[in-house]
Amino acid sequence: MALDDLYRRVIMDHYKNPRNRGSFEGEVVTVNLNNPSCGDRITIQLKMETGIVSDAKFQGEGCSISLSSASMMTDAVKGKTLEEATLMAENFSCMMRGVEHADFEYEDLEALSGVNKFPARIKCATLAWNAMRKGIEKSE
Repeated sequence: MALDDLYRRVIMDHYKNPRNRGSFEGEVVTVNLNNPSCGDRITIQLKMETGIVSDAKFQGEGCSISLSSASMMTDAVKGKTLEEATLMAENFSCMMRGVEHADFEYEDLEALSGVNKFPARIKCATLAWNAMRKGIEKSE
């Protein structure tokens, strides 16, 4: 199986079987963002406890790239400190721009590495990450 096929399967698995889709009750940080160029809309909710992202959920509508990325991001940041989550978002942004980046502990994120070949889709992939960053900024 070619690497591109494997990556496509990982993306479609997250799209068809999203992790952490839903919403929280109670005290959480909520950020809504949209991508007007394609119509993607995402709401990210973060539970934070003493400087750690203890849990994350998302809701939204959009393409397979934006929703898969949201699913992966919410899985990847759980249990991370705010600094670690912010660094992860920076590394993801570098990957989207084709710039050298650190390896991700959450390996599914590598499946989105090919998106940087399609500049119009980069905003789709980074939408949830930008929302997560804004959520961390709101909490500080």
